[in-house]
Amino acid sequence: MDDNLIIRLAYSDDVPAMAKLLSELFAIEDDFTIDGEKQSHGLELLLQSPQSVILVAEMQNGVVGMLSLQRMISTAIGEYVGIIEDVVVSEFHRGYGIGTKLLETAIDEAERREWGRLALGVDLRNTKAIAFYQKYGFETSNMGLMYRIA
Repeated sequence: MDDNLIIRLAYSDDVPAMAKLLSELFAIEDDFTIDGEKQSHGLELLLQSPQSVILVAEMQNGVVGMLSLQRMISTAIGEYVGIIEDVVVSEFHRGYGIGTKLLETAIDEAERREWGRLALGVDLRNTKAIAFYQKYGFETSNMGLMYRIA
């Protein structure tokens, strides 16, 4: 991994780079459509929300990875919980531990905020991603995600 890697909170100037990363992610996931305007708007909403955190991985050549984390309330465990979304590292920078650093920082942030659980969605065909998350204690659930688009 590059010694110049920095994991930091995202800010508005990062939105174009993050939207580009989301286009890489959505290109491999059947459930989502690439729409730069919508993704940019969603990123701005996340940045404005005190219940959300976006982490970026930055190197000398700019933002090369990101992870979004949002707070929710779980009635099942009676606590605040975190939902991890949009974990992506640019294709050129994969395999260097950048995703690991993003995920470890998100776990630390959730623990600092005393969230009782972290959850995430993963494409069930992406066995590499599933194995990656399992290394950090994530377990598959019988609960499946369902969507209804308004």
